[in-house]
Parts: sequence; structure tokens; C-alpha cells
Amino acid sequence: MINENMDISAHDERDPNPWLALFLDDSIPINQTTKLALMRDNSSRSVKYILPMVQFWSKMTMFFIHIFKFFFPKLINSSKVLHHILAWGLKRFVSPDANLLIFRHFHIGTEILQFIAGNIPNVDVKGNPLKPKDFKDVKDDLFLKHDLNLYNFVIHLNSQLKEKNITISSPENINLDMITEDQFNHISFPNKWTNFLDLRSAIELFTPFYQLFLTSNDFIRASNSLQLDETIAIYTSQILNTPGHLGLVNNKHPMVPATTYSVAYRLVLHGLSAETLHEILVKMKLNKNSDGIMTPKK
Repeated sequence: MINENMDISAHDERDPNPWLALFLDDSIPINQTTKLALMRDNSSRSVKYILPMVQFWSKMTMFFIHIFKFFFPKLINSSKVLHHILAWGLKRFVSPDANLLIFRHFHIGTEILQFIAGNIPNVDVKGNPLKPKDFKDVKDDLFLKHDLNLYNFVIHLNSQLKEKNITISSPENINLDMITEDQFNHISFPNKWTNFLDLRSAIELFTPFYQLFLTSNDFIRASNSLQLDETIAIYTSQILNTPGHLGLVNNKHPMVPATTYSVAYRLVLHGLSAETLHEILVKMKLNKNSDGIMTPKK
């Protein structure tokens, strides 16, 4: 287990800690609080001993739910029940590090969409900001709204681009007012003995419930939304004039959907892509010139 300070004095050249190496490496831009939480999560006992079993259970359960939904597509359908289960599970069984990563994702996802909308002239896309501060906010269809936000954003944005014959390009001055450096120190996550599940185990456990309590359209749309990482990254790279940032995206090719059985792993990649993109924007904001103006790279 990595200690809180990632102390290099514990380094053993004959048995190097891979997570310590990744924590010290700065080649990939990412918030330091997020990186610490992710590396501790990766090194947890839950990942070592629970995740392999949970992954097997999850795939088998999803297979039988898929058959059940084929014959009874509308028998079980309640987003409200689903999100009450998610809120209950997150609060009682998920580790503080994993909860931090989950809650951060909604905040930074909201800010990334606001950044894109705020840097395309003559476009007005009204979104549904999601910035949960406690587990009660989860119960308000948080996860479902996150997926709907992505597709509605792409639809409304591109309908206006086509209608007004606008091409996304670098603005004269980049607006970063919506980007925050929130470290989430104001959110206190439960840390009881039952809060042991790592991020991937939690996602694997929750995914079958997601499939069971949502309609087939909602579940498939949620899975396919992960590949919109590439679409959002392209919008941002056009605004910043930095196509190299696309290399940080792993969920690609939204017109060729992946199987829903890989959704848990791709969801973690989705979170990482959002974190790296948000950190790029945070660093840009911190590096503003003395006039407070950020100009795009030419």
C-alpha cells in the first residue's frame, strides 16, 4: 500500500512500486489530489483480491440480465430506485478515494462542457450543470443526467453550428472563467470499515444494477456515451489549436460502438480522459499572462 506522502525513501530497486513510479511521473497532466487517490486505489487490497471475483460476477450477471431484458424489456424500469441503490452503495461500501474520483468527475465534466460552449462565438447551449456535494444529490438521477447531458450537448451544439454555418476555431481570447481548481476538501466521504471497495470493483458491481433498472436504450446510450470522449476532445483541441491533446483519449470512434460488457473498464478510462483534459485547462488558467488574457496557441 502506498503511504499518504508517496515517500521515495521506501523505494526498493529490487522490488519497485509501480504506483509510486506513476505518481512521481508527470508526463500525463492530472490533478495531484486525483493522482494520489487513483494510485492508492490501484494499490488497494480490494483491487488485488476482490476485483477479479467481482468482474467475473458482473459479466455473468449482465449476460442473464440481457436475456431477461430481451423477454421483459419494461418489467423492471426505475431510474429512481437505481439511484437510491447507487447512493446507498457509494455511502456504505465505496472507499473515500473512489468516492472522491466519482464525485470529481461530475464537476469537471460540467466545466469542460461549459468551457466548450463558452468559447464558440454566437452559440448558446444551455446545459444541466451537475456538481454533486453529497450522496443526496446522487438520488436525483445523477448518473443518468450525466449521460443525457453529453448527448444533448452534442446535439444542440451541432444543430446551432450547422444552422449558423459556424466552424469551431480558436477564439481571440480563451474564456477560462468556468474552470475551477476545486480540490474537494469540503466534501467528507465516509471512512468506516465497510468503505473498502475500490473504484473499478464499485463500477463492476453497480453496472448490472444500471442495466437492470434502466431501459435498454438508456443503458446502451450510457455505454456508447463513453466514446464521446473523442468528440469532446476534438472540440477542445479545435478551440485550443492543440491537436496533440487527442493522444490522451482512449475511448474513441463513437460511430463504432463497443460492447456493453466492457463498459466498466471504459468508464475508468473516461474518467481519466476527463481529468487530464480538465488539468490542461486548469494549468492554462494558472498560466494566464499579466493582463489576465489567455490567447490560443498558434
